[in-house]
Amino acid sequence: MTTPIHNRAQAKARARELRSELSAAGRPVSHSEALELVAAELGDRDWNTASARLSNAPEAPLQVGDLVAGRYLKQPFKGRVLGVREAGGGAAFEVTIRFDEAVDVVEFESFSNFRTQVQITVSAEGVSAFRTSDGVPHMVVERDVAKITPA
Repeated sequence: MTTPIHNRAQAKARARELRSELSAAGRPVSHSEALELVAAELGDRDWNTASARLSNAPEAPLQVGDLVAGRYLKQPFKGRVLGVREAGGGAAFEVTIRFDEAVDVVEFESFSNFRTQVQITVSAEGVSAFRTSDGVPHMVVERDVAKITPA
């Protein structure tokens, strides 16, 4: 598998890619056979199972209005998602988060720099690709389930 598959469109694209690869290798397969092979790559027993699982997955790990928590530049935060935009075909998401309380993003005691809102790209798992100089992701974010009350 070349790229992570998070939705049906990506799975179908992978099937087309696989079909081309196999055809070039002298082993042509039908589109339905390619879909079955993709299902096997994903660990599902057949395409119908894979398709159902992928269609039940949320389109984005975060939605506008979600209450979230995590760490931004090593500092804990809680906040609310103001915007989400898909990037990289569903492999990443550009999110805008307003913090409940300003986050000091400077580690030095001699001065501070507070942020109340950030826009950052995170993976489908909620982890940014960019890292601090010591290897810590700039942001790790997830839904703050503890603050969500049933209607």
